[in-house]
Amino acid sequence: MFKEMGGASQAVLLILCVLRTVKAFEMEIIPAERIVAQIGGTLMLTCNTTGCASPTFSWRTQMDSPLGGKVSNHRTYSTLTMNPVGIVNSHSYLCTVICGERGKKEKSVKVELYSFPSDPVIEISPSLIAGEPAPVICKIPDVYPSHHLEVLLKKDEHVLHEEYFLYDDSTNTETKTVTYTFHPMAEDTGKEITCVARLPIADMDFEPKERTSSQKLNVNFGPQNTVITASPGNSPVEGDSLNLTCVTQSNPPAQIVWSKYLAEESIQHLIKNNVLFIPRVHFNDSGQYICEGINLLTNKTEEATVDIIIQGAPVITKLSIEPSTTVQEGENVSIQCSAESNPPPKIILRRKSDNADIGTSSARSILLPSVMFKNGGDYECVAENKYGNSKREITLNVKYGPKNTMITVFPAALKEGETVTMKCTSSGNPDPVISWKKKKATGESEKISKNATITIQNLKSQDLGLYECEAYNEFGKEEKAVELYVQARLEEPDQMIPFIIAFSSVAAVAVPAAAILIYVSRQAKINGSYSLVKALRLKV
Repeated sequence: MFKEMGGASQAVLLILCVLRTVKAFEMEIIPAERIVAQIGGTLMLTCNTTGCASPTFSWRTQMDSPLGGKVSNHRTYSTLTMNPVGIVNSHSYLCTVICGERGKKEKSVKVELYSFPSDPVIEISPSLIAGEPAPVICKIPDVYPSHHLEVLLKKDEHVLHEEYFLYDDSTNTETKTVTYTFHPMAEDTGKEITCVARLPIADMDFEPKERTSSQKLNVNFGPQNTVITASPGNSPVEGDSLNLTCVTQSNPPAQIVWSKYLAEESIQHLIKNNVLFIPRVHFNDSGQYICEGINLLTNKTEEATVDIIIQGAPVITKLSIEPSTTVQEGENVSIQCSAESNPPPKIILRRKSDNADIGTSSARSILLPSVMFKNGGDYECVAENKYGNSKREITLNVKYGPKNTMITVFPAALKEGETVTMKCTSSGNPDPVISWKKKKATGESEKISKNATITIQNLKSQDLGLYECEAYNEFGKEEKAVELYVQARLEEPDQMIPFIIAFSSVAAVAVPAAAILIYVSRQAKINGSYSLVKALRLKV
Protein backbone atom coordinates (compact mmCIF):
# COMPACT_ATOMS: atom_id res chain seq x y z
CA MET A 1 0.00 0.00 0.00
CA PHE A 2 2.79 2.37 0.90
CA LYS A 3 4.47 1.52 -2.37
CA GLU A 4 1.32 2.55 -4.32
CA MET A 5 1.10 5.84 -2.42
CA GLY A 6 4.76 6.55 -3.18
CA GLY A 7 4.19 6.07 -6.94
CA ALA A 8 1.19 8.39 -6.98
CA SER A 9 3.18 11.14 -5.20
CA GLN A 10 5.92 10.97 -7.83
CA ALA A 11 3.36 11.39 -10.65
CA VAL A 12 1.82 14.46 -8.99
CA LEU A 13 5.27 16.02 -8.53
CA LEU A 14 6.07 15.39 -12.20
CA ILE A 15 2.84 17.12 -13.35
CA LEU A 16 3.51 20.08 -11.09
CA CYS A 17 7.07 20.37 -12.49
CA VAL A 18 5.76 20.39 -16.09
CA LEU A 19 3.15 23.02 -15.25
CA ARG A 20 5.80 25.21 -13.71
CA THR A 21 7.99 25.16 -16.93
CA VAL A 22 5.11 26.17 -19.33
CA LYS A 23 4.89 30.02 -19.71
CA ALA A 24 1.63 31.88 -19.80
CA PHE A 25 0.32 33.09 -23.22
CA GLU A 26 0.87 36.87 -23.41
CA MET A 27 1.15 39.63 -26.09
CA GLU A 28 2.25 43.29 -26.42
CA ILE A 29 2.37 46.10 -29.05
CA ILE A 30 5.47 48.26 -29.41
CA PRO A 31 5.10 51.23 -29.16
CA ALA A 32 2.23 50.90 -26.71
CA GLU A 33 -1.13 52.67 -26.78
CA ARG A 34 -0.13 55.92 -28.65
CA ILE A 35 2.54 57.05 -31.06
CA VAL A 36 3.19 60.42 -32.78
CA ALA A 37 4.62 60.07 -36.32
CA GLN A 38 5.69 62.62 -38.95
CA ILE A 39 4.08 62.36 -42.34
CA GLY A 40 6.66 61.30 -44.89
CA GLY A 41 8.72 59.36 -42.35
CA THR A 42 8.81 55.64 -41.51
CA LEU A 43 6.84 53.94 -38.71
CA MET A 44 7.04 50.32 -37.58
CA LEU A 45 4.50 48.72 -35.20
CA THR A 46 5.55 45.39 -33.62
CA CYS A 47 3.21 42.77 -32.11
CA ASN A 48 5.10 40.34 -29.78
CA THR A 49 3.90 37.07 -28.14
CA THR A 50 5.20 34.84 -25.35
CA GLY A 51 3.95 31.45 -24.23
CA CYS A 52 2.79 30.40 -27.68
CA ALA A 53 4.86 28.24 -29.98
CA SER A 54 2.87 28.86 -33.18
CA PRO A 55 0.84 32.05 -32.94
CA THR A 56 -1.34 33.45 -35.75
CA PHE A 57 -1.23 37.26 -36.26
CA SER A 58 -3.64 39.67 -37.92
CA TRP A 59 -3.75 43.49 -38.19
CA ARG A 60 -6.67 45.83 -38.83
CA THR A 61 -7.86 49.34 -38.11
CA GLN A 62 -10.76 50.00 -35.80
CA MET A 63 -12.68 51.49 -38.73
CA ASP A 64 -11.65 48.61 -41.03
CA SER A 65 -9.86 51.09 -43.31
CA PRO A 66 -6.91 49.99 -45.45
CA LEU A 67 -3.79 49.32 -43.38
CA GLY A 68 -1.60 51.63 -45.47
CA GLY A 69 1.43 49.48 -44.63
CA LYS A 70 3.22 46.18 -45.13
CA VAL A 71 2.76 43.22 -42.74
CA SER A 72 5.65 40.86 -42.08
CA ASN A 73 5.00 37.78 -39.87
CA HIS A 74 7.72 35.95 -37.99
CA ARG A 75 7.64 32.97 -35.56
CA THR A 76 6.78 34.89 -32.39
CA TYR A 77 6.14 38.41 -33.63
CA SER A 78 4.63 40.41 -36.48
CA THR A 79 5.45 43.90 -37.83
CA LEU A 80 3.37 46.51 -39.67
CA THR A 81 5.64 48.96 -41.53
CA MET A 82 4.37 52.26 -42.96
CA ASN A 83 6.90 53.81 -45.34
CA PRO A 84 6.24 56.56 -46.04
CA VAL A 85 3.73 57.52 -43.38
CA GLY A 86 0.67 59.24 -44.90
CA ILE A 87 -2.67 60.71 -43.90
CA VAL A 88 -4.22 57.25 -44.42
CA ASN A 89 -2.24 56.02 -41.39
CA SER A 90 -4.10 58.30 -38.93
CA HIS A 91 -5.91 55.39 -37.16
CA SER A 92 -5.97 53.12 -34.14
CA TYR A 93 -4.35 49.83 -35.19
CA LEU A 94 -5.48 46.53 -33.63
CA CYS A 95 -3.24 43.42 -33.49
CA THR A 96 -4.98 40.06 -32.89
CA VAL A 97 -3.02 36.93 -31.86
CA ILE A 98 -4.60 33.45 -31.84
CA CYS A 99 -2.72 30.65 -30.06
CA GLY A 100 -4.68 27.50 -30.86
CA GLU A 101 -6.61 26.11 -27.83
CA ARG A 102 -5.06 28.76 -25.60
CA GLY A 103 -7.31 31.37 -27.15
CA LYS A 104 -6.70 34.81 -28.62
CA LYS A 105 -5.58 38.22 -27.43
CA GLU A 106 -5.90 41.76 -28.89
CA LYS A 107 -4.24 45.07 -28.28
CA SER A 108 -4.37 48.43 -30.08
CA VAL A 109 -2.16 51.49 -30.60
CA LYS A 110 -3.26 54.95 -31.78
CA VAL A 111 -1.18 56.63 -34.52
CA GLU A 112 -1.33 60.44 -34.45
CA LEU A 113 0.21 62.40 -37.32
CA TYR A 114 1.84 65.78 -37.89
CA SER A 115 3.98 67.39 -40.60
CA PHE A 116 6.48 70.19 -40.01
CA PRO A 117 9.44 68.93 -42.10
CA SER A 118 11.50 72.01 -42.98
CA ASP A 119 12.29 75.64 -42.28
CA PRO A 120 10.27 78.42 -43.88
CA VAL A 121 11.34 79.73 -47.28
CA ILE A 122 11.65 83.51 -47.60
CA GLU A 123 11.26 85.20 -50.97
CA ILE A 124 12.26 88.86 -51.31
CA SER A 125 12.51 90.67 -54.61
CA PRO A 126 16.14 91.13 -55.66
CA SER A 127 15.28 94.62 -56.91
CA LEU A 128 14.82 96.41 -53.58
CA ILE A 129 15.10 100.13 -54.17
CA ALA A 130 15.14 102.56 -51.25
CA GLY A 131 11.66 104.00 -50.64
CA GLU A 132 9.88 101.68 -53.07
CA PRO A 133 7.40 99.02 -51.87
CA ALA A 134 8.84 95.50 -51.61
CA PRO A 135 6.82 92.29 -51.00
CA VAL A 136 8.11 89.66 -48.56
CA ILE A 137 6.77 86.12 -49.02
CA CYS A 138 7.22 83.39 -46.40
CA LYS A 139 6.32 79.81 -47.35
CA ILE A 140 5.97 77.01 -44.76
CA PRO A 141 6.16 73.67 -46.65
CA ASP A 142 3.90 70.64 -46.05
CA VAL A 143 2.25 71.64 -42.74
CA TYR A 144 -0.29 69.41 -40.91
CA PRO A 145 -2.51 70.08 -39.05
CA SER A 146 -2.39 73.66 -40.32
CA HIS A 147 -5.05 75.11 -37.95
CA HIS A 148 -2.34 75.14 -35.26
CA LEU A 149 0.11 77.17 -37.41
CA GLU A 150 1.34 80.60 -36.29
CA VAL A 151 3.59 82.83 -38.47
CA LEU A 152 5.52 86.02 -37.57
CA LEU A 153 7.51 88.33 -39.89
CA LYS A 154 10.21 90.44 -38.23
CA LYS A 155 12.82 92.99 -39.30
CA ASP A 156 15.63 92.37 -36.84
CA GLU A 157 13.66 92.36 -33.54
CA HIS A 158 10.78 94.47 -34.81
CA VAL A 159 7.60 92.52 -35.61
CA LEU A 160 6.23 93.54 -39.00
CA HIS A 161 3.32 91.11 -39.32
CA GLU A 162 1.54 88.19 -37.55
CA GLU A 163 -0.79 85.60 -39.06
CA TYR A 164 -2.76 82.66 -37.61
CA PHE A 165 -4.57 79.80 -39.37
CA LEU A 166 -7.14 78.93 -36.66
CA TYR A 167 -9.97 78.35 -39.11
CA ASP A 168 -8.01 76.36 -41.66
CA ASP A 169 -9.72 72.98 -42.22
CA SER A 170 -7.15 71.29 -44.46
CA THR A 171 -7.23 67.50 -44.26
CA ASN A 172 -3.81 66.94 -45.81
CA THR A 173 -0.34 68.50 -45.85
CA GLU A 174 -0.22 71.92 -47.46
CA THR A 175 2.33 74.67 -48.02
CA LYS A 176 1.09 77.80 -46.31
CA THR A 177 2.07 81.25 -47.59
CA VAL A 178 2.24 84.59 -45.80
CA THR A 179 2.79 87.78 -47.84
CA TYR A 180 3.60 91.23 -46.48
CA THR A 181 4.66 94.46 -48.25
CA PHE A 182 7.02 96.97 -46.61
CA HIS A 183 9.07 100.01 -47.67
CA PRO A 184 12.82 99.43 -47.21
CA MET A 185 15.12 102.35 -46.48
CA ALA A 186 18.82 102.77 -47.23
CA GLU A 187 19.64 102.15 -43.54
CA ASP A 188 17.92 98.75 -43.77
CA THR A 189 20.89 97.39 -45.73
CA GLY A 190 22.39 94.57 -43.67
CA LYS A 191 19.32 94.08 -41.48
CA GLU A 192 17.51 90.73 -41.45
CA ILE A 193 13.96 89.81 -42.36
CA THR A 194 13.02 86.74 -40.29
CA CYS A 195 10.08 84.38 -40.75
CA VAL A 196 9.11 82.48 -37.57
CA ALA A 197 6.76 79.50 -38.02
CA ARG A 198 5.30 77.67 -34.98
CA LEU A 199 3.17 74.51 -34.69
CA PRO A 200 2.22 74.39 -30.99
CA ILE A 201 0.15 71.18 -30.50
CA ALA A 202 -0.03 70.78 -26.73
CA ASP A 203 -0.77 67.06 -26.43
CA MET A 204 1.71 65.91 -29.12
CA ASP A 205 5.33 65.30 -28.22
CA PHE A 206 7.61 66.15 -31.18
CA GLU A 207 10.47 68.50 -31.99
CA PRO A 208 10.97 71.10 -33.33
CA LYS A 209 7.75 72.99 -32.87
CA GLU A 210 9.31 76.23 -34.12
CA ARG A 211 11.27 76.86 -37.28
CA THR A 212 12.85 80.10 -38.53
CA SER A 213 14.55 81.46 -41.64
CA SER A 214 16.26 84.82 -42.17
CA GLN A 215 17.45 86.85 -45.13
CA LYS A 216 19.52 90.01 -45.15
CA LEU A 217 18.26 93.10 -46.90
CA ASN A 218 20.10 95.02 -49.59
CA VAL A 219 18.86 98.43 -50.68
CA ASN A 220 20.22 99.04 -54.16
CA PHE A 221 21.70 102.11 -55.82
CA GLY A 222 24.44 103.08 -58.26
CA PRO A 223 26.90 102.61 -59.86
CA GLN A 224 28.15 106.23 -59.66
CA ASN A 225 31.39 108.26 -59.45
CA THR A 226 33.35 105.69 -61.49
CA VAL A 227 37.11 106.46 -61.89
CA ILE A 228 40.20 104.67 -63.28
CA THR A 229 43.74 104.95 -61.91
CA ALA A 230 46.78 103.72 -63.88
CA SER A 231 49.98 102.66 -62.14
CA PRO A 232 52.81 103.54 -62.82
CA GLY A 233 51.12 105.85 -65.36
CA ASN A 234 49.47 106.12 -68.75
CA SER A 235 52.72 105.70 -70.77
CA PRO A 236 54.68 102.72 -69.39
CA VAL A 237 57.77 101.34 -71.10
CA GLU A 238 57.46 97.95 -72.80
CA GLY A 239 58.26 95.18 -70.34
CA ASP A 240 56.97 97.11 -67.30
CA SER A 241 53.91 95.98 -65.39
CA LEU A 242 50.65 97.95 -65.57
CA ASN A 243 47.82 98.10 -63.04
CA LEU A 244 44.49 99.62 -64.04
CA THR A 245 42.12 99.94 -61.07
CA CYS A 246 38.44 100.81 -61.44
CA VAL A 247 36.48 102.13 -58.43
CA THR A 248 32.75 102.86 -58.33
CA GLN A 249 30.06 103.34 -55.69
CA SER A 250 27.22 100.84 -55.83
CA ASN A 251 25.07 98.65 -53.65
CA PRO A 252 25.18 95.78 -54.23
CA PRO A 253 28.80 96.08 -55.43
CA ALA A 254 28.82 96.67 -59.17
CA GLN A 255 30.14 94.10 -61.57
CA ILE A 256 33.25 95.56 -63.24
CA VAL A 257 33.86 94.68 -66.88
CA TRP A 258 37.08 95.73 -68.66
CA SER A 259 37.22 96.11 -72.41
CA LYS A 260 39.40 97.76 -75.04
CA TYR A 261 38.61 99.67 -78.20
CA LEU A 262 40.02 98.03 -81.32
CA ALA A 263 40.16 99.12 -84.94
CA GLU A 264 36.92 99.70 -86.84
CA GLU A 265 35.10 100.60 -83.62
CA SER A 266 35.01 97.02 -82.36
CA ILE A 267 35.49 96.18 -78.68
CA GLN A 268 37.55 93.40 -77.11
CA HIS A 269 36.15 92.19 -73.79
CA LEU A 270 38.91 91.38 -71.31
CA ILE A 271 38.05 90.44 -67.70
CA LYS A 272 35.38 90.88 -65.04
CA ASN A 273 37.42 92.30 -62.19
CA ASN A 274 37.98 95.74 -60.72
CA VAL A 275 41.76 95.42 -61.34
CA LEU A 276 43.20 94.79 -64.79
CA PHE A 277 46.81 93.65 -64.33
CA ILE A 278 49.26 93.23 -67.21
CA PRO A 279 52.56 91.80 -65.86
CA ARG A 280 54.63 92.76 -68.94
CA VAL A 281 53.15 95.29 -71.33
CA HIS A 282 53.79 95.09 -75.07
CA PHE A 283 53.25 97.59 -77.84
CA ASN A 284 49.94 96.02 -78.84
CA ASP A 285 48.65 96.75 -75.33
CA SER A 286 48.38 100.42 -76.33
CA GLY A 287 44.86 101.80 -76.75
CA GLN A 288 41.80 103.06 -74.95
CA TYR A 289 40.60 100.92 -72.03
CA ILE A 290 37.02 101.05 -70.76
CA CYS A 291 35.82 100.24 -67.26
CA GLU A 292 32.09 99.62 -67.06
CA GLY A 293 30.30 99.32 -63.73
CA ILE A 294 27.08 97.31 -63.92
CA ASN A 295 24.44 96.99 -61.19
CA LEU A 296 22.35 94.05 -62.32
CA LEU A 297 19.60 94.80 -59.80
CA THR A 298 19.06 98.46 -60.56
CA ASN A 299 19.82 97.80 -64.23
CA LYS A 300 22.09 100.84 -64.29
CA THR A 301 25.61 101.19 -65.77
CA GLU A 302 28.39 103.78 -65.79
CA GLU A 303 31.65 103.92 -67.79
CA ALA A 304 35.10 105.46 -67.40
CA THR A 305 37.95 105.40 -69.97
CA VAL A 306 41.74 105.81 -69.99
CA ASP A 307 44.24 106.02 -72.90
CA ILE A 308 47.37 103.88 -72.57
CA ILE A 309 50.43 104.45 -74.81
CA ILE A 310 53.21 101.85 -74.57
CA GLN A 311 56.75 103.11 -75.20
CA GLY A 312 59.24 100.55 -76.43
CA ALA A 313 61.13 98.68 -79.10
CA PRO A 314 59.34 97.78 -82.35
CA VAL A 315 57.21 94.68 -82.79
CA ILE A 316 57.20 93.14 -86.26
CA THR A 317 53.57 92.55 -87.03
CA LYS A 318 53.94 91.03 -90.49
CA LEU A 319 56.64 89.33 -92.52
CA SER A 320 55.37 87.42 -95.53
CA ILE A 321 56.15 86.37 -99.10
CA GLU A 322 53.46 86.48 -101.76
CA PRO A 323 52.23 84.43 -103.51
CA SER A 324 54.07 81.84 -101.40
CA THR A 325 57.38 81.13 -99.71
CA THR A 326 57.94 78.47 -102.39
CA VAL A 327 57.79 79.78 -105.99
CA GLN A 328 58.94 78.79 -109.47
CA GLU A 329 61.65 80.70 -111.27
CA GLY A 330 60.13 83.49 -113.35
CA GLU A 331 57.22 84.31 -111.04
CA ASN A 332 56.69 87.79 -109.56
CA VAL A 333 57.40 87.81 -105.82
CA SER A 334 56.48 90.38 -103.17
CA ILE A 335 58.17 90.44 -99.76
CA GLN A 336 56.23 92.36 -97.11
CA CYS A 337 57.43 93.54 -93.72
CA SER A 338 55.70 95.90 -91.30
CA ALA A 339 56.21 96.80 -87.65
CA GLU A 340 54.68 98.94 -84.94
CA SER A 341 56.15 100.86 -82.02
CA ASN A 342 56.11 104.16 -80.21
CA PRO A 343 58.04 106.10 -81.47
CA PRO A 344 57.49 104.74 -85.02
CA PRO A 345 60.20 102.33 -86.25
CA LYS A 346 62.63 102.33 -89.15
CA ILE A 347 62.26 99.11 -91.16
CA ILE A 348 65.09 97.45 -93.12
CA LEU A 349 64.48 94.44 -95.36
CA ARG A 350 67.48 92.53 -96.68
CA ARG A 351 68.75 89.14 -97.77
CA LYS A 352 71.02 87.63 -95.14
CA SER A 353 73.51 86.08 -97.56
CA ASP A 354 74.81 89.45 -98.77
CA ASN A 355 73.32 91.85 -96.17
CA ALA A 356 72.07 93.94 -99.07
CA ASP A 357 69.21 96.22 -98.08
CA ILE A 358 66.28 95.65 -100.42
CA GLY A 359 64.23 98.53 -99.10
CA THR A 360 63.56 100.85 -96.19
CA SER A 361 60.01 101.87 -95.36
CA SER A 362 57.38 102.02 -92.64
CA ALA A 363 55.19 99.31 -94.21
CA ARG A 364 55.73 98.49 -97.87
CA SER A 365 55.89 95.53 -100.26
CA ILE A 366 59.23 94.88 -102.01
CA LEU A 367 58.73 93.45 -105.52
CA LEU A 368 61.10 90.93 -107.12
CA PRO A 369 59.84 90.70 -110.73
CA SER A 370 60.58 87.50 -112.61
CA VAL A 371 62.42 85.96 -109.66
CA MET A 372 65.58 83.96 -110.38
CA PHE A 373 67.05 81.01 -108.54
CA LYS A 374 69.82 83.21 -107.19
CA ASN A 375 67.14 85.30 -105.38
CA GLY A 376 66.32 82.35 -103.12
CA GLY A 377 67.52 82.21 -99.52
CA ASP A 378 66.86 83.69 -96.08
CA TYR A 379 65.50 87.22 -95.82
CA GLU A 380 65.65 89.34 -92.70
CA CYS A 381 63.41 92.18 -91.53
CA VAL A 382 64.88 94.57 -88.95
CA ALA A 383 62.74 97.21 -87.21
CA GLU A 384 64.45 99.67 -84.85
CA ASN A 385 63.90 102.79 -82.79
CA LYS A 386 65.57 104.36 -79.76
CA TYR A 387 64.31 101.59 -77.45
CA GLY A 388 65.82 98.73 -79.45
CA ASN A 389 65.20 96.57 -82.47
CA SER A 390 63.33 93.50 -83.55
CA LYS A 391 64.29 90.90 -86.16
CA ARG A 392 62.43 88.20 -88.02
CA GLU A 393 63.46 85.87 -90.82
CA ILE A 394 61.67 84.18 -93.67
CA THR A 395 62.95 81.84 -96.38
CA LEU A 396 62.25 82.21 -100.10
CA ASN A 397 62.51 78.86 -101.86
CA VAL A 398 62.88 79.22 -105.67
CA LYS A 399 62.26 76.08 -107.71
CA TYR A 400 64.07 75.80 -111.09
CA GLY A 401 65.14 73.25 -113.65
CA PRO A 402 68.65 71.80 -114.06
CA LYS A 403 71.46 74.25 -114.86
CA ASN A 404 75.25 74.17 -115.32
CA THR A 405 75.32 70.48 -116.13
CA MET A 406 78.98 69.33 -116.47
CA ILE A 407 80.84 66.08 -117.23
CA THR A 408 84.35 65.26 -115.94
CA VAL A 409 86.47 62.27 -117.09
CA PHE A 410 89.32 60.67 -115.14
CA PRO A 411 92.04 59.96 -116.07
CA ALA A 412 92.60 62.59 -118.70
CA ALA A 413 94.67 60.33 -121.02
CA LEU A 414 92.93 57.04 -121.68
CA LYS A 415 94.38 53.67 -122.69
CA GLU A 416 92.85 50.30 -123.20
CA GLY A 417 92.72 48.17 -120.08
CA GLU A 418 92.53 51.14 -117.73
CA THR A 419 89.70 52.11 -115.36
CA VAL A 420 87.74 55.18 -116.44
CA THR A 421 85.46 57.26 -114.17
CA MET A 422 82.92 59.73 -115.59
CA LYS A 423 81.00 62.07 -113.25
CA CYS A 424 78.02 64.25 -114.18
CA THR A 425 77.04 67.22 -111.97
CA SER A 426 74.13 69.67 -112.24
CA SER A 427 72.36 72.25 -110.06
CA GLY A 428 68.59 72.62 -109.65
CA ASN A 429 65.80 72.83 -107.08
CA PRO A 430 64.76 70.21 -106.30
CA ASP A 431 68.06 68.39 -106.87
CA PRO A 432 68.14 66.94 -110.39
CA VAL A 433 68.07 63.23 -111.01
CA ILE A 434 71.11 62.10 -113.07
CA SER A 435 71.03 59.30 -115.65
CA TRP A 436 73.47 58.08 -118.33
CA LYS A 437 72.89 56.85 -121.90
CA LYS A 438 75.27 55.57 -124.57
CA LYS A 439 74.90 55.95 -128.32
CA LYS A 440 74.75 52.62 -130.11
CA ALA A 441 76.07 51.99 -133.62
CA THR A 442 72.47 52.18 -134.83
CA GLY A 443 72.21 55.71 -133.59
CA GLU A 444 69.84 54.81 -130.78
CA SER A 445 70.61 55.66 -127.14
CA GLU A 446 70.74 52.96 -124.51
CA LYS A 447 70.21 53.76 -120.81
CA ILE A 448 73.17 52.44 -118.85
CA SER A 449 73.02 54.02 -115.38
CA LYS A 450 70.94 56.11 -112.95
CA ASN A 451 73.95 57.19 -110.94
CA ALA A 452 75.79 60.49 -111.25
CA THR A 453 79.10 58.61 -111.53
CA ILE A 454 79.84 55.66 -113.76
CA THR A 455 83.03 53.59 -113.76
CA ILE A 456 84.34 51.50 -116.68
CA GLN A 457 86.94 48.93 -115.64
CA ASN A 458 89.40 47.33 -118.09
CA LEU A 459 88.51 49.77 -120.88
CA LYS A 460 87.95 48.02 -124.23
CA SER A 461 87.25 49.19 -127.76
CA GLN A 462 83.57 48.38 -127.39
CA ASP A 463 83.42 50.88 -124.52
CA LEU A 464 84.33 53.72 -126.86
CA GLY A 465 81.73 56.09 -128.18
CA LEU A 466 79.38 58.90 -127.23
CA TYR A 467 78.06 59.04 -123.67
CA GLU A 468 75.16 61.31 -122.74
CA CYS A 469 74.32 62.64 -119.26
CA GLU A 470 70.75 63.79 -118.58
CA ALA A 471 69.83 65.90 -115.51
CA TYR A 472 66.09 66.36 -114.88
CA ASN A 473 63.54 67.39 -112.26
CA GLU A 474 59.88 68.46 -112.35
CA PHE A 475 60.82 71.88 -113.79
CA GLY A 476 62.95 70.76 -116.76
CA LYS A 477 65.97 68.84 -117.98
CA GLU A 478 69.43 69.47 -119.40
CA GLU A 479 71.76 67.13 -121.35
CA LYS A 480 75.54 66.99 -121.92
CA ALA A 481 77.64 64.50 -123.93
CA VAL A 482 81.24 63.25 -124.01
CA GLU A 483 82.93 61.01 -126.58
CA LEU A 484 85.65 58.57 -125.46
CA TYR A 485 88.76 57.89 -127.63
CA VAL A 486 91.74 55.84 -126.53
CA GLN A 487 95.37 55.55 -127.56
CA ALA A 488 96.03 52.09 -129.01
CA ARG A 489 98.25 49.76 -126.97
CA LEU A 490 101.68 48.95 -128.72
CA GLU A 491 102.08 45.16 -128.54
CA GLU A 492 105.25 44.22 -130.65
CA PRO A 493 108.63 44.35 -128.80
CA ASP A 494 110.42 46.48 -131.41
CA GLN A 495 107.77 49.11 -131.01
CA MET A 496 108.53 49.60 -127.33
CA ILE A 497 111.52 51.85 -127.92
CA PRO A 498 109.51 54.55 -129.79
CA PHE A 499 106.94 54.38 -127.00
CA ILE A 500 109.62 54.88 -124.38
CA ILE A 501 111.12 57.69 -126.42
CA ALA A 502 107.70 59.24 -126.73
CA PHE A 503 107.22 58.81 -122.99
CA SER A 504 110.66 60.39 -122.40
CA SER A 505 109.76 63.22 -124.70
CA VAL A 506 106.63 63.71 -122.80
CA ALA A 507 108.65 63.66 -119.58
CA ALA A 508 111.05 66.23 -121.00
CA VAL A 509 108.21 68.58 -121.64
CA ALA A 510 106.19 67.56 -118.56
CA VAL A 511 105.34 71.04 -117.48
CA PRO A 512 104.18 72.29 -120.91
CA ALA A 513 102.29 69.05 -121.50
CA ALA A 514 100.49 69.32 -118.18
CA ALA A 515 99.39 72.80 -119.08
CA ILE A 516 98.14 71.58 -122.45
CA LEU A 517 96.22 68.70 -120.85
CA ILE A 518 94.52 71.06 -118.39
CA TYR A 519 93.54 73.34 -121.25
CA VAL A 520 92.24 70.44 -123.30
CA SER A 521 90.29 69.09 -120.30
CA ARG A 522 88.63 72.43 -119.77
CA GLN A 523 87.75 72.67 -123.43
CA ALA A 524 86.25 69.21 -123.17
CA LYS A 525 84.09 70.31 -120.23
CA ILE A 526 82.97 73.36 -122.17
CA ASN A 527 82.26 71.42 -125.37
CA GLY A 528 80.72 68.44 -123.63
CA SER A 529 83.13 65.90 -125.19
CA TYR A 530 86.62 64.59 -124.77
CA SER A 531 88.98 63.25 -127.51
CA LEU A 532 92.44 61.89 -126.74
CA VAL A 533 93.40 62.02 -130.44
CA LYS A 534 92.69 65.74 -130.59
CA ALA A 535 94.64 66.17 -127.41
CA LEU A 536 97.73 64.43 -128.92
CA ARG A 537 97.51 66.60 -131.99
CA LEU A 538 97.60 69.69 -129.85
CA LYS A 539 100.73 68.40 -128.08
CA VAL A 540 102.58 67.82 -131.41
